[in-house]
This record gives sequence, structure tokens and C-alpha cells, in this order.
Amino acid sequence: MARRWFGLLAAVALGLGVLVLPATPAAAAPTFKVPFPCGQSWSGQTRTNHSPAYAVDFNRADDLGDRVVASAPGTVDRVTDLGGSSYGRYVRINHGNGYTTYYAHLRDFNVSVGQTVGYGTVIGWVGSTGGSTGPHLHYEQRRDGADIKVRFNGTLALYWGTRTYTSNNGCASGTAAGTVNTSGTPLTVRSGPGTGHAAVGTVADGARVTIRCQTSGTTVTGTYGTSSIWDRIGAGRYVADAYVHTGHDGFIPHVPRC
Repeated sequence: MARRWFGLLAAVALGLGVLVLPATPAAAAPTFKVPFPCGQSWSGQTRTNHSPAYAVDFNRADDLGDRVVASAPGTVDRVTDLGGSSYGRYVRINHGNGYTTYYAHLRDFNVSVGQTVGYGTVIGWVGSTGGSTGPHLHYEQRRDGADIKVRFNGTLALYWGTRTYTSNNGCASGTAAGTVNTSGTPLTVRSGPGTGHAAVGTVADGARVTIRCQTSGTTVTGTYGTSSIWDRIGAGRYVADAYVHTGHDGFIPHVPRC
């Protein structure tokens, strides 16, 4: 029977000049995100002499000890310390369908083998262990064990060179309500997060505002102390958080970073 089918397929191939077999669809890759907390910007470098070639080295100023987070949901399947060689302390996460990610040269670990992680889960801290010559994160994406070009949110990383990547990993999608408290004086609304940005209006004392995201800017001393946090209350409209009562000290956990 097998020979009959082979003969039939060969005849089709000879008659049409081509033999088309059904393709097996490739398993979809996870939506990988930059492996740092929401809102942070990091310099990611790729180079042809890297090992493996498609890995990305991430740096920013004073990054030793900065948090490293899972770039997609998965299960931790390796937490290894190679000492003073190679990757040093590194974590591998299995994302299913053959996809894994590697996080190397960590200062320390925050996860264990078998642990389920999601976007924004802290897995360790930037270090300089193993063969590293300075603090940074060595990051890889692999498919069936093979090094593949890195993508964030479906977009290919820069090959070859250095690019700044801003994380939307673990960003909340919520908003928060706040009440302006200036002891009677209208609160100036700025076009950006700082007193150096243009004034684009005011908000009355006692008014309620909807905070859509928060970011850092000029340090201001106001009703609620000294703070560098600025609240975006609309497109191109920012107010100093030091004058807004939200019920939170510092950044609001469920509000995204701008």
C-alpha cells in the first residue's frame, strides 16, 4: 500500500512539475516585552561578534541591582550559577511551543525552578557575574534551543547596533481619581512633566481630576510634601502630584507610567 501511494505522488509530481504538501503551521511566538519594569528606558546593543549572535546586551546608567522582569508569561525551568564563567548567574523561562528566554549575568535570583511567572514578575537583579566585564543584562530569545532574532511587542530589535527600548512590561491599564488641593490658588497645568514646560491652563482648587498615567519630572514642594511625580490628566496636560490628593504616597500602583 505504501508503494502505491508513493507511486501516485511521484506521478503527480511528474505530471505537474511540482508536488505541494500541506504545511504545518508554525506555533505562534509569545508577545515578548522588554525585560524591565514598565516605563523604564534601556540601551540595547546587538553586535556580530556576540555569542550567541542574536543576543541583546542591555545597559543604562547605574544599573547594578536594577530589577529584571520576565519578558512573557511562562515557567522558570533553569536557575543556574556558573560562577565566574560564561553566563554566571542566569535564569531560563520556558514559554511553551519551544520558546525560551535567557537572562544572564544576574547579581542574584528572585525565582525558583517550577515557578510560574507573568509579565512584570521580578526574576532577579542586574549584575556582572560570569564572564561579564561590567554590569548589564545579557538577554536571549530561543526557539527549540536555537538562537533567534529578538522581537519586542512583535517588532524586530535593531540588528546591528544600539537602540533605546522603552518597556511597557507589566504596565497597568487603570486610571485614578485625584483632588486638587492648593489652599485656594488655581493649579497650573503644564504641557509636560515639569515647571519648565509651557503653562496650558489651570485647574481650580478642590477640582477632581482623572490621572491617566504618571511620570517623573521637576521636583515640586506642595500641599502633600516634596515630589518629582507628575500626573497626566489629558493629552499634553500635566499637574504636579504634590498638589493632588490620591490616597497614595508615591506612584499609584495600578496607574501606568507615561
